[in-house]
Amino acid sequence: MLSSSVKHDVFQAIADPTRREVLRLLAVKELPISEIASHFPISRTAIVKHLHILSEAELVNGRKVGREKLYRLQPEPLKELKDWLSFYEQFWNNKLSMLKHVVENEAEHGLDLIETKFAKQDK
Repeated sequence: MLSSSVKHDVFQAIADPTRREVLRLLAVKELPISEIASHFPISRTAIVKHLHILSEAELVNGRKVGREKLYRLQPEPLKELKDWLSFYEQFWNNKLSMLKHVVENEAEHGLDLIETKFAKQDK
């Protein structure tokens, strides 16, 4: 179990689907805890814990407005994730290039087979 002195990083923060959904909500607009919690089938306390982790990773920032605390997205730390993922894009791009090649070749050969079949029927 993590101690309270351990700070969460971006990767840990986005590992949980609830936190990813919170980030998506906050990407649209600044929201109070009560409105964030209304989107989930979990307690307000659980949402506060998720917001704490997102805050530690510097992905969200909270500010007091009257009696409410409003949270907003701070997307800058997501650049670390983008940079990490960009290395792996070469593998995705390679697979897409290979798929394109296979599809184009099958389409070309398939057309040849159709033309051959019709040519035989014409005779």
